[in-house]
Order: sequence, then structure tokens, then C-alpha cells
Amino acid sequence: MIVVFGSINMDLVARVPRIARPGETVLSLRADSFFGGKGANQAVAAARMGQGGPGQVAMVGAVGNDPFGAACLKNLEDNGIDVRAVRMTDEPTGCAFITVDDIGENAITVASGANMALRSMDLPDSLLSKASVLVLQMEVSLADNLDAAARARQAGARVIWNFAPVPPAKERSGMADLLEATDVLVVNEHEALSIAEILNIPAGADYLKAATALARDFGPTCIVTAGAQGAYAVSGDGTQVHAPARPIAPVDTTGAGDTFVGVLANRLAEGLEVGPAMERACAAASLSCLTPGAQAGMPERQALERYLAQA
Repeated sequence: MIVVFGSINMDLVARVPRIARPGETVLSLRADSFFGGKGANQAVAAARMGQGGPGQVAMVGAVGNDPFGAACLKNLEDNGIDVRAVRMTDEPTGCAFITVDDIGENAITVASGANMALRSMDLPDSLLSKASVLVLQMEVSLADNLDAAARARQAGARVIWNFAPVPPAKERSGMADLLEATDVLVVNEHEALSIAEILNIPAGADYLKAATALARDFGPTCIVTAGAQGAYAVSGDGTQVHAPARPIAPVDTTGAGDTFVGVLANRLAEGLEVGPAMERACAAASLSCLTPGAQAGMPERQALERYLAQA
């Protein structure tokens, strides 16, 4: 069982010739809506890899009692995700405002809404066992993430923490505690350097040095996603594993990191070692960049296997 404790959003996406600079207005011909939220994205990516049918992935989150919330819940159910632990609140459903430029890069602003009403008590004990993988991100309260991770560890579950988005430096002590309760930390190059800086770990501009120090000092396997360079995993003893990325012409990179995390969680839950799990996660992330929207391009298992089989 993969249990995702995290955010559920509706994404409003505008295509622009370039990302606006501070104080600049950039025109877009239209805005489109897509299902999103890092938690929901990762749950969908994991569910599409599943072989066990409905209920293999459970979502623990919060949405508003509004049309966006109802639509988000239906979307999760349509993807075979157990939503019994998703709570309806008086806060509005989370909403992300995304601009995507002509080369597929994006800028994102998130209005958290109901996501900040999510509490660790919303995570049922029945979802935590030695067979569970708990997936966390940073779009909900750090304190509730930490409590959820501690409960998961106590139940014998594994914890995957995606350190995105980067929290304020004032959360330093909580981040250190959560690292110690984490089995696998997933960051991109910038996030690896940010968490190292917040925790006063000297790494300069070397994200692998940062990852090595985080793994050595706090214990988790640290995975760094590095775009076209693929992904690197560093264990506590300094051992590195690299998974290459396949070259693509991206249409929209929104959700690529979440695809990576969801597929990684699925393959680790199925018993794969970190290296092969990262290879599949990298390939799935590449495929996700070929379609606009965070979830629209997330591949089904058969599509990913066909892609992996290509030379």
C-alpha cells in the first residue's frame, strides 16, 4: 500500500512566450484548468503504475466544500485511488497558478487553502504497516508531516519525503527531525543545495556534495533529480547510483518531479532496488513532459514499459 499524505489542488495554467519578471505583465491567449497538488499528483502517478487494482494507493488530504474539491475527489477516484481519508473543510480547495513558457519551463504560485487544514490525525492507523510506503511533500504543515512520519516509522512503514517546495529557514529544527525519520529523501539540484544551506551544511554549488552530507549526517538515501542529467542516489556510506534520463523536447515540465516520486514509490513498494526504481521513474518523468498539465501526461504502466523497451 502506498499512502500519500499531502496536497490536493486545482491548477490554472497559462501558456506565455516567457515567464514574467517582477513588475512585468505577460499576456496569454487562454488559461486551462488541470488537476494538481503535489500530493494528488504523486498519488496519481503511483496509481497508474499499479498492478493491484483499486485501493493500492490511498490519498490523505483535505479539499474545500466547493466545485473544485468535488472535481478533485472524482478525479482521484477515477484513477483508482482510495479517498476515504480525504477530508472536506470550510477552507477553499487549494489552487495553483502556473505559467509555462515556449520552451516548457514553468513558474508556480500556490494558494494553499484547505491543504493547510490537513492534520496528521487525518491519517488512519489502519493505513500504516510494514507493507506501507508513506509519501510526504512540503505543501502541507511540516509539523504534521513530521508526526505522520514518526507514526509510519513506528508501524514499520517506509517514508519517502519529497522536499518541495522549500520551506522557510525558521523550520530548521523540524527539517532535521524529519530527515531522521525519512528512509528516502527526494530533491532536485536546487532543493538539495537549499536544505544543505538551511541546515548549515557546506556544499557550495555542488548538489551531490550536499546530498552526500545529508545522507551521511541524517541517514536517508538521498535522491537528487537533475533534469537532463537523470537522477543520482547517495546512501549514508557515500555509495552513488546514477539513472540516466532520455533526451526529449519538453512541452510542459509541470508535474515531472511528482511523476518521478510517484513511480519511485510504486517500484520501491514492489521490491525494486533504488537504481532500477530510479530508471523507471526517470523514464516516466520524461514521458510526462510531452503533454500539458501535471497529471495528463503521467503514463500508465504499459506505456512506460513500451517506452523502456525502445532502444
